[in-house]
Amino acid sequence: MNFEVYCDESQQELFGSSDERRKGRFVLIGGLWIEAAAREDIKAGIKKLRHKHDLHGEFKWTRVSPSKHAFYLDLVNLFFAVDSMRFRCLVLPAAELDAVQFHGGDIELMFYKFYYQLLHNWIKDSNTYRIFVDMKTNRVGGRLERLREVLASANRLALVEQIQALPSNEVDLLQFVDVLIGAVGYGIHSRESSNAKLSIVSRIEERLGHPIRGTPRYTEKFNVFVWRPGGGW
Repeated sequence: MNFEVYCDESQQELFGSSDERRKGRFVLIGGLWIEAAAREDIKAGIKKLRHKHDLHGEFKWTRVSPSKHAFYLDLVNLFFAVDSMRFRCLVLPAAELDAVQFHGGDIELMFYKFYYQLLHNWIKDSNTYRIFVDMKTNRVGGRLERLREVLASANRLALVEQIQALPSNEVDLLQFVDVLIGAVGYGIHSRESSNAKLSIVSRIEERLGHPIRGTPRYTEKFNVFVWRPGGGW
């Protein structure tokens, strides 16, 4: 089968922050997996919700507000209603990310190594994958192609066809994954400052049947992997 993966991250600026600022906080990297054949139907579903709620322009977690939270609730419902969509998120304790000890001081390399962990474990034999990430400026050129090469080498019975950067403000599916990552981050950090955002977290937890937390490895629909430097799941 052919799959597309739409990826984004949250709080990645913590990678280069002081130890005190990182304490008790998490970096999140997430991906929305869809069957390529279902892409246009999913996009049509999002367009229908945009029309229903009169929402124009970019949608993302930071734009969840009382006036538009009904749109985001419907977006969550869409995710759970469509069998051909799955979500996986890495939750990385920021205070335990040591780029100097484990990555030669290269924070950017550490970032893409975690992207590898996000993607590698959900690449299955005999499938083809096209991966899309939000555009960002890298210090070292060719990071995305190198990531593709490493994934391809580690998954020789699958085809990792492409990893491409796209502007998230123009791609609804990148905005979709931003919302899911944002909700995980809000739940994991136990934040309560926005009732609108809390309602989105509550809707996800209602559909899951449990609070947002680390899930077993085999969880497929909404998978949250809380990384620990000593290993484990």
